[in-house]
Amino acid sequence: MSEDDPAAPDPSRSGDPSTPEEPEHRPDGIDLARSIARAYRSVGPAAPRSGRSRPRRRSRPAPSASGAHPDDRDPQLLESTLDRLVSEHGWDTEVAVHGLFGRWAEIVGAEIAEHCRPDRYDDGQLWVQADSTAWATQLRLLAPNVVGKLNERLGDGTVTRINVRGPQGPSWGKGALRVRGRGPRDTYG
Repeated sequence: MSEDDPAAPDPSRSGDPSTPEEPEHRPDGIDLARSIARAYRSVGPAAPRSGRSRPRRRSRPAPSASGAHPDDRDPQLLESTLDRLVSEHGWDTEVAVHGLFGRWAEIVGAEIAEHCRPDRYDDGQLWVQADSTAWATQLRLLAPNVVGKLNERLGDGTVTRINVRGPQGPSWGKGALRVRGRGPRDTYG
């Protein structure tokens, strides 16, 4: 370090850092600062320009311009964006109910989930398919308790009724189209 370096330690200073030297105060310090400011007014960037008008100040940015504070145009987390999308479109109930389909075993218990599965949800009614008539009967008896558990998780009044269907018997119909009435049996006699 050189002797002219202001960051170099002063050898004449005492080694005790707890007693810093106080700068000498001059009574004309404010006058000196004012005279320096007057001198810079005539040469600095704020100096009046001869022959030109003063530069215009920029107006405030339009409200659509981004500022220092968070804003909708800033990058958002995917979770918060999806939550906002769901709530704006009124899909809260549908998303919660379809989440129920994935968490069915957690909500109703492993034993019931092994034999009964949710099939569809429509207008407050949950349709459940049981794999045997015994489990369909059992779930019909447990329906008020299951509705209570579902409404705890999904929100009060989301599920108003559970419709339980047992296994379906064989169908005589073939194909996707059906005929109302007796159909082909009316030619037997």
